[in-house]
Amino acid sequence: MAEPILDIRQLSKSFGALKATDGVDLDLVPGEIHALIGPNGAGKSTLINQIAGTLRPDTGTIRFLGQVINDLKVPERARLGLGRSFQISSLAPEFSALRNVMLAVQSVQGSSFRFFKPVMRDASLIAPAMEVLERVGLAERARIPVAELSHGERRQLEIAIALALGSRAFLLDEPMAGMGPEGSKTLTGFLDKLREEAPILLVEHDMDAVFALADRITVLVYGRVIASGKVEDIRKDPEVRKAYLGDEQ
Repeated sequence: MAEPILDIRQLSKSFGALKATDGVDLDLVPGEIHALIGPNGAGKSTLINQIAGTLRPDTGTIRFLGQVINDLKVPERARLGLGRSFQISSLAPEFSALRNVMLAVQSVQGSSFRFFKPVMRDASLIAPAMEVLERVGLAERARIPVAELSHGERRQLEIAIALALGSRAFLLDEPMAGMGPEGSKTLTGFLDKLREEAPILLVEHDMDAVFALADRITVLVYGRVIASGKVEDIRKDPEVRKAYLGDEQ
């Protein structure tokens, strides 16, 4: 297996007597989608928040691109290339899709103010923003306000912004949430191609999407990894079936 881009070892986090993350080992390698599943309260969000930097682990190590990032803040991790999409969108709804991505391009270029040129006519921002929107299939929707985009399009736009920021890996937290069957199908196809851009750690309750997309699955129950492996191994694992997939036999 290739060298991991993201490598987590013995990560633990407690809230009082509650062990939200209990000695978790997990890695993410180039070109793959690694799904993280488990029942509500399993510790998935706590784990993702530790990787992203919004929660500090009590013990354990998080390496990204070979560097220990435990002490780095969220913006520092983002600048290294760790991209995150949230359950609740953090896009600017009053701006167009293009403007949202241009803001990301502008931050990478390090120039927050354009005194001599109106921002929306600045080719040095528009060209790279449009190139990213083309990559995620939103070029024809570039001038549409975010408030008028579909739920799935907003997810694609979040990823476009992450790509504009130079993300080398994605943390996707329930991207299918709130979608109907057609939207989930469209987004599944999009994520299947996205792994070619950067590997994905995917938290998702839609098991059809998980089984269609994942190269590997890790199962959390009460903050502890009970199984990790290829899709067919997880499907057949009796402990997983009992704890999460609803098989009482």
